[in-house]
Amino acid sequence: MKITNRHRTNMRTRNLLLACGMAIILIGVTAAVSFSLAQSNDEQLEEYEGTDREYLTFDQIDHITHDIELPEHLSFCGEEVPLDLFYVQERLEREILVNSYRHSATILLLKRTTRWFPVLEPIMQKNGLPEDFKYLAMIESELTNAVSPSKAVGFWQFLESTGKEYGLEINKEVDMRYNVEKETVAACKYLKASYRKFGSWTLAAAAFNCGNGRITKTTDEQRVDSYYDMLLPEETQRYVFRILALKVITENPEKYGFQIRDNGWYRPYETKTVTVVQSIPDLVDFAYREGTNIKMLKYFNPWLRSNSLTVSAGNSYDIKIPKGKFAKTHKKMRKAPTE
Repeated sequence: MKITNRHRTNMRTRNLLLACGMAIILIGVTAAVSFSLAQSNDEQLEEYEGTDREYLTFDQIDHITHDIELPEHLSFCGEEVPLDLFYVQERLEREILVNSYRHSATILLLKRTTRWFPVLEPIMQKNGLPEDFKYLAMIESELTNAVSPSKAVGFWQFLESTGKEYGLEINKEVDMRYNVEKETVAACKYLKASYRKFGSWTLAAAAFNCGNGRITKTTDEQRVDSYYDMLLPEETQRYVFRILALKVITENPEKYGFQIRDNGWYRPYETKTVTVVQSIPDLVDFAYREGTNIKMLKYFNPWLRSNSLTVSAGNSYDIKIPKGKFAKTHKKMRKAPTE
């Protein structure tokens, strides 16, 4: 069949009209679906918002990062901090700012002070160590039984060799670096020995970080006898200022933006002490007989490092058993009668 030019034109026109019609139909369907989804979203949003919901615009939110004010005077263990030196001011400011804006970490640390300072302070006082060293424990471990990558352990971060040197028992069953009271006594001995060597509590604190040998070498080589004049490794350069920063913040937390509810501070533990003079082959059974479980036994006695305890002749161990609010376990709660 012969196709004329007129016929070809008619076919092109028909195909074009069909294509336009399909496009119009697709646009219409898409618009209908979009309208339906938008209407559904508006209804859900209205249900969520409510008719009387109020909003804060971004400029109404206190999102400003504030500068901090340095104290006019500051001391550490009775030794004046030379705040007139510009680099002392700036290093102290750095550490206060860092800890002021470590919000969650610093607020948890502050909450722990009411639990652990009442434990640390009497031991320091009895052993002749200034109480400002409790802030050293804050920066060493955040008042937890931390374990460092170098295997330093406890509130005061003693290495095994140092712990044994200062009288801490450390073996497969017992590690007294996890015993806060005993490790604090060891820390008192260490820091007092450093003080006798250097005649400065500030240098004793620095030596706790970098070692007595490093401070002695620096004193001799640089011909200086003040921490604030020494060129030390960066970690030690910051170390004392970190202690000072936490002293400043802890003594006035609200000034640095930390507001803790009256009942938000952590309470000191309530325990009774059981003195053990014979070996305990199974601490699970021992815990059960004492009205608790192995988890709680090790929570309050983290120095127990296995599930047995060997007591040599003439030796004894004091084991803490939780009482009061701290004695509760899930098992006891489930057994309690309901009202």
